[in-house]
Amino acid sequence: MTARPANAHQARLLRLLRDGGPNSRAQLGDQIDLSRSKLAVEVDRLLDTGLVVADGLAASRGGRRSHNIRLAPALRFLGIDIGATSIDVAVTNAELEVLGHLNHPMDVREGPVAVFEQALALAAKLKASGLAEGFDGAGIGVPGPVRFPEGVPVAPPIMPGWDGFPVREALSQELGCPVMVDNDVNLMAMGEQHAGVARSVGDFLCVKIGTGIGCGIVVGGEVYRGTTGSAGDIGHIQVEPEGRSCACGNKGCLEAHFSGAALARDAEDAARSGRSPELAARLDAAGRLTAADVAAAAAAGDATSLDLIREGGNRVGQVIAGLVSFFNPGLVVIGGGVTGLGHTLLASVRTQVYRQSLPLATGNLPIVLGELGAAAGVIGAARLISDHLFSPA
Repeated sequence: MTARPANAHQARLLRLLRDGGPNSRAQLGDQIDLSRSKLAVEVDRLLDTGLVVADGLAASRGGRRSHNIRLAPALRFLGIDIGATSIDVAVTNAELEVLGHLNHPMDVREGPVAVFEQALALAAKLKASGLAEGFDGAGIGVPGPVRFPEGVPVAPPIMPGWDGFPVREALSQELGCPVMVDNDVNLMAMGEQHAGVARSVGDFLCVKIGTGIGCGIVVGGEVYRGTTGSAGDIGHIQVEPEGRSCACGNKGCLEAHFSGAALARDAEDAARSGRSPELAARLDAAGRLTAADVAAAAAAGDATSLDLIREGGNRVGQVIAGLVSFFNPGLVVIGGGVTGLGHTLLASVRTQVYRQSLPLATGNLPIVLGELGAAAGVIGAARLISDHLFSPA
């Protein structure tokens, strides 16, 4: 993809076609503040760039039938979502429909070189399957703070060896296309906004509970990243003075007391202390426990596992309650690997938020699980790069 929109009107048209699919000139005119003649000029210029193509005649609205316009069907975006323990890679079309999606276990602590070798191998596999001749752009999410303009991780607590690594520059050279990099929870929020539970909401919070905990903040339909890109790092809000040591170097952080890693540790303690025969049996069988084991034990009626989930949900809910009082969002979305704990976790979070925040903030506030699962991150990654490419050069 070499062409870029020449002005804000063209950028607006491209995003309308991305988010709404093929549309007629007349219907586009209803959504953008341009005269019919000016709209025709901008659409014709986009047609000349090859970014959009004609797509047959639209249904009649009472006069001469308008032509449908759509984004070029050959456009391809690559979405890479790097988690603490796995990599998701997907190819989308220009409307961000996932055409192919691969997942591979990978420990982010192995470092950027090993992780990106695997990510590029997955991308090559998708490309070889015939989904794309090449990529017009790529979006990448990483599980740590990112200095957004440069696409560089900064002192990520669970990513040793990644501090200052030029992700954007390195991947752009490897892929031969523009690359944008962001924190993984921001991409989850963008994915849920584009194709998930947050489609009609302008102001919302998206909380990701996995190996760590983070929060995507969407204001007026746009991700809010803060001055340096670290907004939403709620996993390191203190919930227990002089509590457990955290990977960030502080004590009592939310992430140290409830996250995928913290829950696994607590479950193993419960198994070894004899408080949960169910968890003890799972530990004996596998040698280690995960959040998925706690979820399975809770589903089997294990009281200790249920208590661990409720306690963790209470801690998360306390933090979210503070955010709700401060930000007054229209929706709170809970996503990430630990959402396999399901409605027991959700009920605990809701109880704390509804109890602690003011009724004006919570009276019409849905707190829900995300709809898209692992696809949220890769769709968000494709949305990130398309936002960049569908902006004036």
